[in-house]
Amino acid sequence: MEWVKALHILSVIAWMAGMLYLPRLFVYHADAEKGSVQSETFKVMERRLYRGITTPAMIATWVFGLWLAFGFGIVDFSQGWMWLKAVMVILLSGIHGFYGRVLRDFANDRNTRPAKFFRMINEVPFVIAIVIVISVVVKPF
Repeated sequence: MEWVKALHILSVIAWMAGMLYLPRLFVYHADAEKGSVQSETFKVMERRLYRGITTPAMIATWVFGLWLAFGFGIVDFSQGWMWLKAVMVILLSGIHGFYGRVLRDFANDRNTRPAKFFRMINEVPFVIAIVIVISVVVKPF
């Protein structure tokens, strides 16, 4: 079980790194001129980060998390903190999917959102991470 827990934590770290860095790339990409060398470089960086790190890390997080919850039976679903964590992880997964859509928009030179939008959403995954960590560690309810 300790190995699965360690792999879950490492997966979460990698997933969060991608979820925090990708919107920063979107900020700079939104300011780059479409078709420019800079824009094309951002497309490659975004695609590699999303497909090569962030998505595999999200999948691993889910696999190891579900393994911990159901394979070892260490989760008591009668406690509210676990449900809060589950909702936050689902929300974070939805944001991950949204980032994938944004990535496709940039790849096809169809982004219409300003850099300011991406600066604002850049904070959302971290706020979710704060809620998850407090829920798991403190178990407030």
